[in-house]
Amino acid sequence: MQRIGVFVCHCGTNIAGTVDVHAVAEALKMEPGVVFSIDYQYMCSEAGQNIVKDAIKEHKLTGVVICSCSPRMHEGTFRKAAASVGLNPYMVEIANIREQCSWIHKDKQTGTEKAIILGKAAIAKVHLNAPLTAGTSPVTKRALVIGGGIAGIQTALDIADAGFEVDIVEKNPTIGGKMTQIDKTFPTLDCAACILTPKMVDCAQNDKIKIYSYSEVTDVKGFVGNFTVTIKKKARYVDETKCTGCGDCTEKCPMKKVPNEFNLGLDTRRAIYIPFAQAVPKVATIDPDYCNMIKNGKCGLCARVCGAGAIDYKQQDQLIEEKYGAIVIATGFNPIKLDNFDEFAYSQSPDVVTSLEFERLTNAAGPTAGTLLRPSDGKHPHTIVFVQCVGSRDTSGCGKPYCSKICCMYTAKHAMLTREKYPDTDVYVFYIDVRTPGKNFDEFYRRAVEQYGVHYIKGMVGKVAPQADGTLKVQASDLISNEQLHIDADMVVLATAIEPDKSARSLGTMLTASMDTNDFFTEAHPKLRPVESPTAGVFLSGACQGPKDIPETVAQAGAAASKVIGLLVKDQLTGNPCVAQSNELMCNGCSACEKVCPYGAITYMDKEFKMPDRTVAIRRVASVNEAVCQGCGACTVACPSGAMDLKGFSNSQIMAEVDAICK
Repeated sequence: MQRIGVFVCHCGTNIAGTVDVHAVAEALKMEPGVVFSIDYQYMCSEAGQNIVKDAIKEHKLTGVVICSCSPRMHEGTFRKAAASVGLNPYMVEIANIREQCSWIHKDKQTGTEKAIILGKAAIAKVHLNAPLTAGTSPVTKRALVIGGGIAGIQTALDIADAGFEVDIVEKNPTIGGKMTQIDKTFPTLDCAACILTPKMVDCAQNDKIKIYSYSEVTDVKGFVGNFTVTIKKKARYVDETKCTGCGDCTEKCPMKKVPNEFNLGLDTRRAIYIPFAQAVPKVATIDPDYCNMIKNGKCGLCARVCGAGAIDYKQQDQLIEEKYGAIVIATGFNPIKLDNFDEFAYSQSPDVVTSLEFERLTNAAGPTAGTLLRPSDGKHPHTIVFVQCVGSRDTSGCGKPYCSKICCMYTAKHAMLTREKYPDTDVYVFYIDVRTPGKNFDEFYRRAVEQYGVHYIKGMVGKVAPQADGTLKVQASDLISNEQLHIDADMVVLATAIEPDKSARSLGTMLTASMDTNDFFTEAHPKLRPVESPTAGVFLSGACQGPKDIPETVAQAGAAASKVIGLLVKDQLTGNPCVAQSNELMCNGCSACEKVCPYGAITYMDKEFKMPDRTVAIRRVASVNEAVCQGCGACTVACPSGAMDLKGFSNSQIMAEVDAICK
C-alpha cells in the first residue's frame, strides 16, 4: 500500500492568483493512498524542500506528488530532496499546475478544478511507480564545433584552453565566417580583420584544435557523452599537407571569370583560389564547376606551376567518423535573398546593394581596394540612401517577422564612415525605429547624427526607380513632417534581414535539436539555460540561436564552452533510468521498434522459450541496450503488439492518469 504525500505550491501569485491552492491540497487529501497534503508559498525554496523532507521521514512516505510549475524547472530539485532522505527519486511526480493550468485560465474556479484533476492524475501514476536506478556511461573527452565563424572559433579556443581536444567543422575552405567580410566593427570601429585573424591563427596553431575546413557533418548518432559523427571532407583537389599557400597556381590559372563569393559576386576569381589573404588554412581550392582539367581533361597548368606538387585532380571526397562527448552548433547566419522586394530595384540596378555588399565595397581587401565606387560605372557616389528593416519586422509574409537586431548599428557605422571619408557625400537613412540597446550603442548612433551630419528620416521607402541618366529615384515618406520625398540617389544600400544558415534545418534533424518557426535553434530555457539545446550534450553558440552582434556572440560562445567543459570534465554521466523495455513474451520480432529508434539502442536476438509440452521454441525478440537508450518513447508508439514499454512512463501508468482525469 502506497503512502503518498501531496505538496501544493503557491509559486507566489503565479499559481495562487488563479488557483485556490488550499482547496487543491484539501481535495487531494481525500484521494486513496494520500496520507499527507499541504500547501506552501514557495515549495522549491529551502524551507519548502525541508517540508517535503520532514514529511517523508515523519509519515514514512513511499511516493510524493508536487503540484507546482513545469518539471523542466524543478523536477531535479525535488528528486534530489527526496533522495537525500532515502526515498527513490523516481517515486516523485510533478503535477504541472502552472503552465498547464494557472497560466492559461482566468477564472479561479475553473483553474482550481483543473488543478485538482491534474493532481489526481499524478497520484494515480505514483500508485504504479516503481523505484528506478540510473546507470552510468563513459564520456568521450572531445568536443565538436559545427561552424567556424567567430562563434565557433571562440568556443573552440575556450574549450582547448581547458585542455580538451576539439574539432571545428567548417563548410567553406577557410574558417572566419561573416566577420572576415566586414571592414570595421561597431561601436569602437576596430578593424574586424585585426580582431579576428589572430584568433584564426590561434586555432590553426593550437595542438588541441583540429580544423576540418571545406567539410560538413552528414550524420550524427549516439547520445550525450557518446556521439558518433560522420564528417564529409570535400575534395579540394589540392593536398593540404603539401600546399604552402604561395599562390602561384592562383596567378597562372587561365579561368579568370569565376564569380567571387567572398566579395559577393562583385568581382571575379580564378578556378583555383584562396578566398582571402589571411585564410586559415591557407590552402588553395579548385572549383570543379569551372576547372577545365576536371571538367574535360584539358589544361593542368596549376599542377605544372605548383612547386610543392600539391595538385591532385583525382582527389575524392572523404568520410571521416569521429567520436565526441559534446557538440556545439555555431552555424551562423546569412542575409535573406531579395527576390520578394522588387520595389527596391535590387535586381534591376547594380547600384542598389545590400549592406554586406557595401562592406566589401568599402573594405581595403574588397573589389575596389577600399575606394567607394558605384558598381555600374566606377564613379564616386555623391548621394547615398540607406534603407532600414528590409525584410525585418515584416508580417506580410515576404520577409521575417523578427527584428534582425544588428542593422540599426551597422547602418549607423556605414553612414558615419562614408561621411568621414567622403565629406562631399550626402547620406540619408530611412528607418522605422532606431534600436540601440547595447553598451555605448546609443552614443554611437548620436555621433552619426550630431557629429557627421547623417540625415535620419523616420519613414519608409516605397519605391526605387532606376533612371536613364544612371541615378536612382527614391520615393519615400517622412512621417515626422508628413511629406512625400523624392531623392535622386547615386546608390541605395539595403539593410537586409538576417536568417539562419540553410544548413541549420538538416543539422537540427540530425541532432534531434529543437528549432523555432524561423529555423533558429531553440534553447532549453530562455533565461536559465540560454546556451543549451533541449537535446542533452548539444549546445548553442552565436547567431544560430537568434540575431546577435559580435560582442554578444563572443559572450555566448564562452558560455557554451563553459557548459561543454563542465560536461567533459566528468568521467561518467548518470544515465536516464526511464528507458525502454521489451516484454519478450509479447514481442513478435517485427523490427518496427528498431527502425524508429534514433539512437540505435534496439537489436534483435534469437531466444529459446520452453513450451507447455516441454519442447523448446526459438523466437526472434527485441533487446534494449539501456546504456544507449535515451527514453524518447518512439519504440513504444511504433510497437504493434504492445511489447515495448517505457520505465516510469508505462502504458499502465499513462492509462491510470487518463482514467483519473476522466472520472
